[in-house]
Amino acid sequence: MTDKFKSVPIKSSEITPYSQYISRRDFLKAAGIVTGSALLAACAPQATGTAVPEGEAPVVPSGSYTDELGDPANSFKDITNYNNYYEFTTDKEGVAPLSKDFNSKPWTVEVYGMVNNPKTYGIEDLLSRFTQEERIYRLRCVEAWSMVIPWTGFTLASLLKEVEPTSDAKYVRFEAVYRPEEMPGQKSPFYPWPYQEGLRIDEAMNDLAILATGLYGQPMPNPNGAPIRLVVPWKYGFKSIKAITKIELTDKQPETLWSSVSPNEYGFYSNVNPDRPHPRWSQATERRVGELGRRPTLMFNGYAEQVADLYAGMDLSVYY
Repeated sequence: MTDKFKSVPIKSSEITPYSQYISRRDFLKAAGIVTGSALLAACAPQATGTAVPEGEAPVVPSGSYTDELGDPANSFKDITNYNNYYEFTTDKEGVAPLSKDFNSKPWTVEVYGMVNNPKTYGIEDLLSRFTQEERIYRLRCVEAWSMVIPWTGFTLASLLKEVEPTSDAKYVRFEAVYRPEEMPGQKSPFYPWPYQEGLRIDEAMNDLAILATGLYGQPMPNPNGAPIRLVVPWKYGFKSIKAITKIELTDKQPETLWSSVSPNEYGFYSNVNPDRPHPRWSQATERRVGELGRRPTLMFNGYAEQVADLYAGMDLSVYY
């Protein structure tokens, strides 16, 4: 890995205006879920990953969670009740009820392939071994809607460094759980289950890419990919695979579910690009969930400063 792709560290205190950051930190401390400066211990080993029932959602002071552009986070209710999760259903508002009985414990994640130190982690190991941080990111769906979500998790790079990729490893392949008995959408013959996704290794090593284990100070809710999911905020949301069970280092570009189904619409990279329309709709604007109007879509979802150099020399009108 060259210095060209050196990751850019981002801390909650840098993402959010300091006064708001301190206010939010005091709130979380009062709730008993802050350890250290900007780190959260909300995802303790005993976490079940079950969605918080309606009426028990976190009560958060207005304006406590904002992204670095000053946009407020979407509500816990919005985030957990408006989801694309085809393993359960193609109905966004049907995911929460269908996923409420999904069992995310026990859980293991196998990391293997072109690595010197292959490992299988229990979810408890991942929660205790890797520093859990708060990251407030924008999420941009390929369908031209968006949210702001306060995730808890740890950098994908920290996990990859522990397993020591070999010099031949060029890509990271992710595989989700396959449980059609619990996930009725996986009975559909129209998709090549289990869900698979992939990143180039330099993308995976960027500091923005995290393995998320919770949101809003809660363990990861079932509708959002309990107990662990990928979050790659400069790419369209379908790249951020949910309920991960396997991570493989490989020298070949991985096949992904959506690029298998429709490669002309859902390419391997799928970076947020307002100038690259989807074949069936424009990507120039987006609808923020909870708002009536539309807003301009930002290149790389607003994270160009941290990731644009990963694609230097690439024709982004071709590499979708």
